[in-house]
Amino acid sequence: MLICITNQKLCQDDFLNRISEIASGKPHAIMLREKELGEPDYQELASKVKEICENHQVNLIINHNLETAERLKVDAVQVSIDDLRKKGEAIKNFEQVGVSVHSVEQACEAEAWGANYLIAGHVFPTDCKNGLPARGLRFLKEVYDSVSIPVFAIGGISEVNYKIALMAGAKGVCIMSEAMTTDHPETLTQRFVF
Repeated sequence: MLICITNQKLCQDDFLNRISEIASGKPHAIMLREKELGEPDYQELASKVKEICENHQVNLIINHNLETAERLKVDAVQVSIDDLRKKGEAIKNFEQVGVSVHSVEQACEAEAWGANYLIAGHVFPTDCKNGLPARGLRFLKEVYDSVSIPVFAIGGISEVNYKIALMAGAKGVCIMSEAMTTDHPETLTQRFVF
């Protein structure tokens, strides 16, 4: 399964048009990340992205902004382990809760809190985490082995290496840079075959 993560800073063309093209390829989900936006701007953008996702029958995941997810009636959210610790009760309002984890201990904690899936990373070197060493495939396998919920790999994922992440136990992968920069966003899903 492929989750495409947004980052307007990386997108050099019309952002909403790119989201529509990505959605036309039917990935498992599009996650609206956009950490730099304040709540009102994020909500405005989320409303537009939600409409695109609904038109293409693609799942939308709201990253971090639980209030926006509630207002827009989006039932899937992605949170950090710190958010989970602070807002643990609030996640019970959502059908799908993903948690970003960076250790086996965090993975087990997130599962105990009721997470439906994990995003584990960063697996491979990536410009998004410049200067931080990649955690590698062993880390991914250890997370997979420690929980009973699906694990998605993130960080430096490309057409070249995604299959080895799957072999290490990942149920799917998350891509951001490639989703935001590829010349053919409409064919992303065809290039990542599961």
